[in-house]
Amino acid sequence: MFSSNRRLDHVLRFSRRLGGFRAVALFAMVILALSPLYSWPHSTWIPTTTTTPLPESLPATPSPSPILDNQTRNTSPALKGPPTQSFKDNLLSNTTYITSWPGSGWTNDVMTYMNLIYLALLTQRVPIIPHFTPGWVTGSSIEFGLVFDVPKLSEALGIPILEWHGVKDPQSTTVDTLGCWNIWQTVQDDVAKPRDSAAPGDLGLDISYTQTPRWVRLYEQGNQNHATFWALARLGFPQGQRMAQEQAPTLPAPLSGQVIKPDSQLLCMDYLYYVCAHQAYEFDHDFSPAWRFVGTHMYWNEALLNLAALYLENTIGATSSGEIPPWISIHVRHNDFQQYCGKWTLDECYAPLSVIARRVQEVKDELLATKGFVVEHVIMTSDERNETWWKDVAAYGWYRVDHSHTVEEWGAWYPVLIDAVIQSLASGFVGTTGSTMSLIAARRVENWQQGPTRMFKWGYPGADDH
Repeated sequence: MFSSNRRLDHVLRFSRRLGGFRAVALFAMVILALSPLYSWPHSTWIPTTTTTPLPESLPATPSPSPILDNQTRNTSPALKGPPTQSFKDNLLSNTTYITSWPGSGWTNDVMTYMNLIYLALLTQRVPIIPHFTPGWVTGSSIEFGLVFDVPKLSEALGIPILEWHGVKDPQSTTVDTLGCWNIWQTVQDDVAKPRDSAAPGDLGLDISYTQTPRWVRLYEQGNQNHATFWALARLGFPQGQRMAQEQAPTLPAPLSGQVIKPDSQLLCMDYLYYVCAHQAYEFDHDFSPAWRFVGTHMYWNEALLNLAALYLENTIGATSSGEIPPWISIHVRHNDFQQYCGKWTLDECYAPLSVIARRVQEVKDELLATKGFVVEHVIMTSDERNETWWKDVAAYGWYRVDHSHTVEEWGAWYPVLIDAVIQSLASGFVGTTGSTMSLIAARRVENWQQGPTRMFKWGYPGADDH
């Protein structure tokens, strides 16, 4: 797509574009170094919300193959050594761990892993993160470390963060039995089994699930679907484990037929998306602890950042001085949201572009008032496939990221990953109410860029009138 010389030239210019953040990032890194929030395996953890706006800059030489660059290949001190045929042979006897599985769309799984890592902090365990499995994205899986900067996340949190491919050899033919907790059946009154996920099968795991007690729920009575962090954290300690196992049924592992109680060294839970500290769907609020203490530190893998930077320049170009100008990102989710339109036609249900333009203008006005600069470039990202709609987008002077060859050149995951990076680097953001991709993009812009955000409403005519 770009020559290596052009890539290098681009990255140098993009580094200058982000250079204003360096002093702030360096100061935050010094503060983190002087006062670590959790020095593994130390016994205390002091929460902090210190954040860095962005990586200091893009590296001088981008990876020649972004999709192959995983930053966590080195053996962790939390393991005995390189990946083993059985995961059990690689765990340290004096260390406890925690894991869970993906089971939804990509952004929901990102939020699930934020919850997993936050629960690891509460229980003082080492998290083992699985790969992302195909959901809305078709094709093969992708490793967590190909998307996020795991060493930077580990450094920010002060704990080792492992990936399953570093614990157990991905080529292993060994099937490991493991006892795990079944949260899904407890919080979902209308289901009768643990949450399905392709990840355990991919990892050669034969899991025997034990259903959690109802006291893990946010409310033991009533129709709600969330568990709470501290109720689940009880399962990570001996007294809580004994109390829970006394009243919990256990299912046999599907392959071996063995009935295995939940493992005490590797705390394993089927699905952690529906978990909160205080109220359901807590990511909707700025006080979400999983976001404040984990999610805000989940920066992009540098190779992915470089690749998105190339797409950015290809989309909006560079100024005469060679810098990429500031932009506002929009995320419009249509596609599956049509199921919520009820009696309304799609034109009546979805927010019209004129409504979105009003929200964009609000963001522009706030940027001018609070930061003193005018943003002229607007980038639209969307799952909409109607080319007539996209022509209307272009009529507003907004830009579209060209993904016509992205899947062919980089793989099926990369259109959504590149869009997510571009959204997060914007000076301001406008998103779709009810979309978790919009929600997390807004959180990133607010925290990383200190930028204004808006979420437009939809679902019926005039939904966003204000």
